[in-house]
Amino acid sequence: MELRNAVIVDGARSAFARGGRGKLVATRLDEAGAQVLRALLDRNPKIADDMIEDIGLGNVVSIPELAGIGADTVARLAGLPAEISAFDSNRQCGSSMETLHRIAQSIQVGATDCGVAMGIERMGRQLGGGARGDTNRLTEFNKRRLEQNPVQRNMAKNHFDDFSVPFQDEILDYSPVLSMTQTAQNAAEVYGLSREDLDQFAVESHRKAVAAYAAGVYKDEIIPLEVEEPVFDDQGNWVADTRGKTIIFDRDECIRAGTNIEALSQLQPVKGIVSPTGAELRITAGNSCPTNDGITAAIIMSEERARELGLEPLARIIGYGVSGVKPQVMGLGPIPSTRKALRHAGLTADQIDRVEFNEAFAAQVIPTCIELGIPLSKVNVNGGSIAIGHPLGATGTRLVLAVAHELRRSGGRYGLATQCIGAGMGISTIIERI
Repeated sequence: MELRNAVIVDGARSAFARGGRGKLVATRLDEAGAQVLRALLDRNPKIADDMIEDIGLGNVVSIPELAGIGADTVARLAGLPAEISAFDSNRQCGSSMETLHRIAQSIQVGATDCGVAMGIERMGRQLGGGARGDTNRLTEFNKRRLEQNPVQRNMAKNHFDDFSVPFQDEILDYSPVLSMTQTAQNAAEVYGLSREDLDQFAVESHRKAVAAYAAGVYKDEIIPLEVEEPVFDDQGNWVADTRGKTIIFDRDECIRAGTNIEALSQLQPVKGIVSPTGAELRITAGNSCPTNDGITAAIIMSEERARELGLEPLARIIGYGVSGVKPQVMGLGPIPSTRKALRHAGLTADQIDRVEFNEAFAAQVIPTCIELGIPLSKVNVNGGSIAIGHPLGATGTRLVLAVAHELRRSGGRYGLATQCIGAGMGISTIIERI
């Protein structure tokens, strides 16, 4: 069977709000999602509502307002016909990228002609994961398990044969039940990254995002939303039973102009992380992504159908990759997933012109680029998630759309969007500008 081409026709997102104390706290996410979806379809009048065959929604944190099939609720609130099918997807941080993959692959095999990939996340009211307890107490159990099963130890070592650096036993043997910040500390130790290396990367993320706003880069990417302004008490807690006025929300809340290395160096390491090798603690709130609320959406269509409608797609989707790694170094998942996506696309890393890499932590972006041979000058040229934000299940679609828009601005041909995934995975998408 000959596969068809799947293309990104258009896409958009909400601005990303601070989790817990941001502009989206008082607004239901299904209603905000419907606003994004409706606005995206309205600005593409050649795509009638009944042309949409399937809507997928990536989401990680289960919350009452998205109970059942959240994608179906969003579609109905946006006024789409009942005949449109819907599904939800949870691959942790890679959820909306996974949703985009599923829609695109369905189009490629001819099962559908047009679909919408979405992501919605609210991290403010209920963070994913929750307390893990004392991970150090699990370490002794994990060490005993490895001592009793030398085959498992050898498998752990062989798992990293394709990496350029040796992995210390103390890190590979460390408990697999870890916070994401702990895995970032582990990655920083493996690659010998200093606290200053990570903080400087974060400074650049904010600097580039501020410059992008000044240049109007996000103008076509962000859908202004009508939201209820949240009311907070003196301690900064949302007062749910007090209604605020309606406001327009159209600007990412976590980008900080003037962020500098001096200010970031004063931040304390994230509470609870340890060094398996007794090294410096390097992970802070400053060199990690914030918690956020946000919505993303992308229209995916067969290239043939798009041409028939006289549309000018942003990009063609040409490569996919999902891979697993040991959870102790979760953040390095994009290394094998990108290698897989490059093989699928028939490309090499040096052919990639622009990269959107989810900055969950500076400590995982830098090593991945080292291993893949991708210069940082190609990565997140308009700022990344350390500045813009990372609303978990909504991020993947943002990354794909951001690199598609940037290829058009820069004239580049091939783009990569990639991110690490909780529990030890990576997911990657490669696109070609049309």
